[in-house]
Order: sequence, then C-alpha cells, then structure tokens
Amino acid sequence: MFKIKKQMIKIVKETVAVVLTVGILATGGTTITAEASGRPVSFESCRLEGTDVVCQLSAGRVPSSDDGKYYIYADEVYEDGPIGDVVATVEAGKKVTVSFPLNHNTPDSNMSRKFLVAVKSGGEMVQVSDEHYITNPEAIAAFTSVRNDCGIKGILPDVSMVTNGQLQELGIKQAVYNMCLDDICSDVSVPGSILFAYNGQNYYFDSVAMKNYDALIKHLNNSGIQVTIVLLNCGTGTYSQDLVHPLAKDGTECPGYALNVAEEAGTNHLKAIGAFLGQRYSGALGFGQVDNWILGNEVNARTSWWYMASDSLELNVNSYVKAFRIIYNEIKSMNANARIYNSIDQEWNRKSNEGSFLAKEYLDQFNYFMNREGNIDWGLSYHPYNSPLFDPYAWNGPADWVGNDLTTPYITMQNIDILIDYMHREEYLNPAGEVRSISLAEIGFTSSFGNDAQEASVAYGYLKAASLPDVDSFILFRQTDSAHEMTSYLALGLVDLNGNKKPAYDIYKNLGTANEPIAKKRASEIIGMDIDQMIAQNIVWTRPGSGITPF
Repeated sequence: MFKIKKQMIKIVKETVAVVLTVGILATGGTTITAEASGRPVSFESCRLEGTDVVCQLSAGRVPSSDDGKYYIYADEVYEDGPIGDVVATVEAGKKVTVSFPLNHNTPDSNMSRKFLVAVKSGGEMVQVSDEHYITNPEAIAAFTSVRNDCGIKGILPDVSMVTNGQLQELGIKQAVYNMCLDDICSDVSVPGSILFAYNGQNYYFDSVAMKNYDALIKHLNNSGIQVTIVLLNCGTGTYSQDLVHPLAKDGTECPGYALNVAEEAGTNHLKAIGAFLGQRYSGALGFGQVDNWILGNEVNARTSWWYMASDSLELNVNSYVKAFRIIYNEIKSMNANARIYNSIDQEWNRKSNEGSFLAKEYLDQFNYFMNREGNIDWGLSYHPYNSPLFDPYAWNGPADWVGNDLTTPYITMQNIDILIDYMHREEYLNPAGEVRSISLAEIGFTSSFGNDAQEASVAYGYLKAASLPDVDSFILFRQTDSAHEMTSYLALGLVDLNGNKKPAYDIYKNLGTANEPIAKKRASEIIGMDIDQMIAQNIVWTRPGSGITPF
C-alpha cells in the first residue's frame, strides 16, 4: 500500500498449451500439475557453465522430423514460438545435451531470453517443448557480496529523520524503500546523466536521483541496516514511457503499472535497469549495497499497483513473470547473493476490490509458471495487514475474515502460519528443496483507535514473526504517520505528525533486546493474556462479525 505516483494496446498473448490436472489435497488446497500438450520434449535444466548455456533435454518419445534434428531457439520474452534466433542444432534423441554461447553483454545476449526446442516438419518449424530460462545467472556474477542478514526487525524510514538516531535507538536491522523507475531513468540530452552501456546499447540514468539513493543506502549500510528496495513503475517519467506495458496505456490512472515485456524497447530497457542496479548496489563499487529487491507492490491488486487493462489471471501473471525473470537474471548476474521477491497482499481468498486478483490464485499461477519454465530461488514478499486495514487488533481479528485453514478470506499476522505451511509444500520449494525466503516486507498497525491497541499489535506481530524460522523480515509501515493515510484511519507510524513518539515506539524499541520482557509485560496487560503463551500455543482469538466500521 505504498502511496506513489501514477501513469500501454497491442499485445501478442503467449499461448500456453497445457493440460491442467487438478487434485484436492487432504489439507483442503489444490495442486496443479501441467503436462505439455503435443510437446514431447522437456528441458531438464538450463544452466550457465563458464561462458556457455548448457541445456539437458529429455523426450518421452522423439518427435518425427524432416532431418532428425532439434533446433534450439532463443526468444525474447515478447516472442512466441520458433521465431527467435536459432542458437544451436543437435541430433534428436531421448536424452540430449546441447550448449551455446551466453554472449553476455552483447546484442546477442541470452541472459534473459527464453529457450525452446523445435523440429522441422513438412518444411516448417514446429515447437516441441515448453519454454525454459537460465536458472543460475549468479554463476557469472562479478560480485558475491556478503549479505547483511542481522535480524528481522525493520521499518519504512522517514528520510527526513533518517539521521536523527531513531533507527539506531529502535534497533532497526532492516529498512525498505521505494525506487520509482521514472525517477532514475534519463537521457543523453540531460546534463550529467550517467551512461550505462549494455547489450550493445547506451542507457542513461539520472545522476541526482542516483546520488540521493546512494546517500540513503550507504547511510543505512553504515548503520548496520540491511536494505530492501521496491521497484515501482509509476508511469510518469519522461524517459521511462517505454517501460509502460501497452495494455496499461488506455488512460486509466493508477499508482503502479505493469512493465513492458511486450515490446523490444521496453524489454531491453528493463534488462539494462536490472543490470545497472545489480552492479551499482552490489556493495563493491562504493554506492552502497542492496541485499533484497522486490519487483512491484502487491501485484495481485491489478487496478491499483500493477495495472493492465485485462482481467485475465493467466495473461497478467504471465506478463509479471516475464518481467520478474528479467529482473532476477540481470540483478543476480551482477551480484550473486541478492534476493529477488514478488509481492502480494493479504487478500488470500476475498477481494476488497473486484479489479484485483486473489492473492492465493495469483501466487499459485506465479509458482506454476516458475516451475514450468525453470525453478529459481525467488522469494515471497507478503503483506499480512489486519483486515480491514484500519482494524486495530492484530491478536483478535474479525471472525468473518480470519479463518484457521486455507479457505480463510485473509491471511494476517494471526493466521500467518497458514501461509508458512503452504510454502512448505513440495511444489513451492526452491531448487535446493528448501523453503523460500519469506519477507513480511510491509505491515502496519493503526493508533487511530487508541495507543494501547497499536502497542499490543506491534508486539504481537513482531513476536509472532520472530517465532517463525522461515520469516526473514518483519518491516513496519512506517516510522512517521502519513496525513493522507490518516484520513482512512491509518495512523500507522511510531511517530506522529508533530514528531512525538507514540507508546508503540518504546514497545518496538524493546523488542528483540534485553528489555523485551518489558514489552511483553505491557502487551500482555493490554491483551489480557500472556503473550508468550498465546504465540507458543498458537491461540487465535476472533470476535464476531467483520470488524469495526468507523465511517
């Protein structure tokens, strides 16, 4: 729910030829497996080895062809079928290894392309495999910076107060901040713009904007705070209009727009941005270090934060996945230890806005494409806000909205265990067979209905997150109240508009320190139960109805 700026009709929709088999699990969820329809060849892997891309192919049956050969195509993400470059030809077989040059940082770079197998039949090329991407871009990274993983306690900082010592007093270990691509893109005509030559083209970045980000990131680094950057496409920049998806150019005004992976210019620009940021903020060049990158904000909220003029779940997720693949491969090819996250909201099975997609269905579709096209170590950024957002009680949500199984309308801090358990499923594990990094990168509790409720909610949320080994961050939204948000009863800051510290400030300061028992005692008094017992026994209180209605 970051508040940002605003402001694409031609598209070739990728045909996904699959047969879906849906099974009902004992836990009440569904699992989707996909079998290629008329595509007998599969990519077992597609990995970098030195300066080459090496692909392992398998076939249940060798498809018939005119010449007994497999043709390996490298398509740009906006291309479909055997129309890209033929990068290799090999004798067809049931088990085949094929390699071809990566050509990194050249006009023929294969770093963020998708690969497919075709055969010649009746004089025409016919696709016989699904698409697959390189899954280990970190293998060629010039930098492998040591991550600053030092604790989960985080916050969205108030940049006007970042040097006043509050972050250190609070014991903040992680900070999240927005980066609007509109602000950083520039042009050769702009004096002082930063030249970045990539894949045979010149790209330019705004020197003033970049120096401001440099200063903030380095200050946070020097304070021992890990940095997470959210990449946003706000649609207002003079030099970033090629980044707006064609299906987002219908005049609808939104704070966030889908990235352009449907056209050459936008796709190439996005590649350069990923490489530039991954290199600049690798921690090795003096500009600071960003360990975590989140692509977009609550991207399942289509009409708010990742706008496209289409209500097709498949189309929207497929488009986002293409942008995610580019950002993932380009950043990690520069800094091997960077993590890349998607971003979804708490509306697991209920929409508050009909223009949105359910968080669960979006996540399932995202994971389906990731597994189908090459599993990578993506991370999940989840926003487990109370529901409704202005509800003040993190430990006692409305019974209509907070359930105890996968059918729950919302996943909040109360029932976050449902999400954690879901991410333990085999189909959701990373390539190493481990649970993915889960970042609670945006979570806030209002003081609009009393400071006591905010105090206890902050303590409950943090302690619940700290009790879950799979949670890598708990980032409060925000340090200082926002006047705009307060019109919706969202006084989410630890500091009010006059600069006064709220009682929740001291609670958060004590959490995770030797003074944590003080915070627990205070929270337990407000809740009316020992907070350690509540969390250890996973006691979930709910109250009748769907929450308070302050309007």
